[in-house]
Amino acid sequence: MSAQETNKLWQHIAGYRKMDKDSFIESIANHLEFSLCKNRYTVDNFDIYYSLALSVRDRMVELWNDTQQTYHNENAKRVYYLSLEYLMGRSLSNSLINLGIYDTCKQALAEIGYDINDIEELEHDAGLGNGGLGRLAACFLDSMATLQLPAYGYGIRYEYGIFNQKIENCEQVEHPDNWLRDGYPWEIPRWDMVFPVQFFGRVHEYVDSNGKKRYELRDTQDVMAMAYDVPIPGFKNHTVNNLRLWSARPTKEFDFHMFNKGDYFKAVEEEQKSETLSKVLYPNDKGFAGKELRLKQQFFFVSASLQDLIRRYKTDNQSFDKFPDQVAIQLNDTHPSIAVPELMRLLIDIEGLEWDTAWDITKKVFAYTNHTVLPEALERWPLDMLGNLLPRQLQIIYLINHNFLQEVRKQFPGDESLIGRVSLVSESGGRQIIMPHLAIVGSHAVNGVSALHTELLKTTVLKDFYAIYPEKFQNKTNGITPRRWLRECNQELSALITSKIGEGWVTNLDELKKLIPLADDKNFQKAWQNVKLTKKKQFAQWLKDNKNIEINPNSMFDVQIKRIHEYKRQLLNILHVITMYSRIISNPNGKHVPRTVILGGKAAPGYYMAKLMIQLANDVARTINNNPAVGDKLRVVFVENYGVSLAEKIMPATELSQHISTAGTEASGTGNMKFCLNGAIIIGTLDGANIEIMEEVGEENTFIFGLKTPEVMALQAQGYNPRVYYQAHEELQKALEMINTGYFNRNDPHLYNDIYNSLVFDDQYLLLADYASYIACQEKVSETYSDQAKWTRMSILNTANMGKFSSDRTIDEYAKDIWDVKPVKIRPVGQKIR
Repeated sequence: MSAQETNKLWQHIAGYRKMDKDSFIESIANHLEFSLCKNRYTVDNFDIYYSLALSVRDRMVELWNDTQQTYHNENAKRVYYLSLEYLMGRSLSNSLINLGIYDTCKQALAEIGYDINDIEELEHDAGLGNGGLGRLAACFLDSMATLQLPAYGYGIRYEYGIFNQKIENCEQVEHPDNWLRDGYPWEIPRWDMVFPVQFFGRVHEYVDSNGKKRYELRDTQDVMAMAYDVPIPGFKNHTVNNLRLWSARPTKEFDFHMFNKGDYFKAVEEEQKSETLSKVLYPNDKGFAGKELRLKQQFFFVSASLQDLIRRYKTDNQSFDKFPDQVAIQLNDTHPSIAVPELMRLLIDIEGLEWDTAWDITKKVFAYTNHTVLPEALERWPLDMLGNLLPRQLQIIYLINHNFLQEVRKQFPGDESLIGRVSLVSESGGRQIIMPHLAIVGSHAVNGVSALHTELLKTTVLKDFYAIYPEKFQNKTNGITPRRWLRECNQELSALITSKIGEGWVTNLDELKKLIPLADDKNFQKAWQNVKLTKKKQFAQWLKDNKNIEINPNSMFDVQIKRIHEYKRQLLNILHVITMYSRIISNPNGKHVPRTVILGGKAAPGYYMAKLMIQLANDVARTINNNPAVGDKLRVVFVENYGVSLAEKIMPATELSQHISTAGTEASGTGNMKFCLNGAIIIGTLDGANIEIMEEVGEENTFIFGLKTPEVMALQAQGYNPRVYYQAHEELQKALEMINTGYFNRNDPHLYNDIYNSLVFDDQYLLLADYASYIACQEKVSETYSDQAKWTRMSILNTANMGKFSSDRTIDEYAKDIWDVKPVKIRPVGQKIR
């Protein structure tokens, strides 16, 4: 097609699609007939959702094209965010709000006979993550677009999410999460954007025509990575960034020769093997096959992403001299750290750079975020497995390690014990490659995600690296996007806040401080209480309609929803529930502040103790809720299949939010920020971001209990004996004995012996040591809740002081301190770039 013909084509389609009500009705009708092939007799509610989603996507694509073209025209430095998880939640309402068209689409749907709330409920949560790591990545994408940073997310297009959780006979049962079964209207397949990813094979060494030693992989098993793009809109600013997800495809889809021989299964074997790579999120890695598949997933998306960003760089640049000036790559946790040797391979073996030049580039472009201080969560791969799967990358890791250890020896002569501790190759317990060490050595910046976490990295698990590279370490306290976690999920509270201080808080969360003078205003307190009661009633109604569970909206909503793990101490919460229950039974006419305790979260399928904790929670709930003597004084609910969309319902209804991990174990947490932003009050330990939240909202507006991190370390160092605490507290003894003797499961009285034994004889996370402090703090909670004016004032001040915890602030710090990436303004409507 000639340039003249191209211009004529674009003249016909140039100009933004209108965003008024009638235009949306027309667009929905067009998609119903021409995209979904429906008519007035066959259309259903899901068709309306899908057509609306496509109509919104149409408008985002126009902005997306202009955004990408602007980045290209300005040759802007871009940041590439590599994450194995993205917990995006639902996209419809978030996109409508960010584009500024929520009310318009609400009116359009109403005019054709549909309620937007009903339509929103039809969207499946995107199954691209399983916890806080993925939710953080989603918040960061939103903030990058809102701050107009040239940014791209990279991940995997998992066909199945982690799993759908069902509670059957009080136990967690995992079911497939086929979230793509009805299609995903927000994604754009890129059939032409395909890259080969090489596994196995052997390294062939040769000398090229210039006498240079070169390396190439031969006899590899290749998988093709095909791109799917998801537009990410900023808030009312014309910027639409891109999340690129990779799906595995075979290099040859069908063996026709085998088919003709009658071996039909063999004919499609390669296709089935290849597509397994992106089939399911985080396979169980208990066995060798699971471990290898997880490593293959990590390398698959990393290699494809690096090839893609190099391709993009080369469209505007002839050499790699400016690569660090144009590219910043953030490793979100240790999962993508194989990117370090893979970039070296691509630069040396494919692009022909010298080792020193490639290594200088690699260190300048990579930065690494660490998300844990738990040693068992610091990823390691068996050397034999990695070498068999990625032989050239292992060679490069060896050379990186050799050069690094030589530098350490020069810096710390004679300290061979240090050499053993910081080596990328572990010689103990079977030879392994230590991936966090690789990420640190190959990056120019290493950050923790809360002030306490970063300090613990420097002084415990990564202290040797801090001694070697003190200039690399910095803190970037996590944040959340106020668009999804207040403006979207709590529209009633958003409207109340905006009516008093304007809408500026949506992009500048510090504006919420203007609410502080209103905390003592009786009329504002009453309006605040009415919003909270409305959200509680809404959630209670949802629970009744969807789970057939009835709760009292006038009781205190006491909530702990997060991944089920021993260090998060859901068991401590359950011990308090049993203690309250025992007090009610022994003194039914006593002063008991009515509570509804809500728990939720998934346990990893292979995590025996976590699954047993879920079963106990449900058995305790069943026992308490069926005891007429308890009545409305105490209800316990375990909400199955906790995820983003469910969180959006629970968090605005929550009054007390539990974040009670053992001090020194939680890196940050972002759930605590979301709850506080919606007016909940924290009960928690001084762990993770709880510390910084307390500093912002004031200790008087939180409920803090338990041992501090230095006290935890001191108690563990001197030899912690949980039986001392067990014997000192009669109510603790009673609660544990009820668990141990089958009170909550008469049919299997020994079912929970392992929980009892883990606490009374081991108690790795010091639940018994913190029990008395926790119970006393909960008593203070009940006393305070009885004074609703005081409670409401605390609630308002929690929301008002959440400004620091916007992900906009976090991303702005990354951009300035780590990436050196600047905002790029996208031209508004009427100035389209073609």
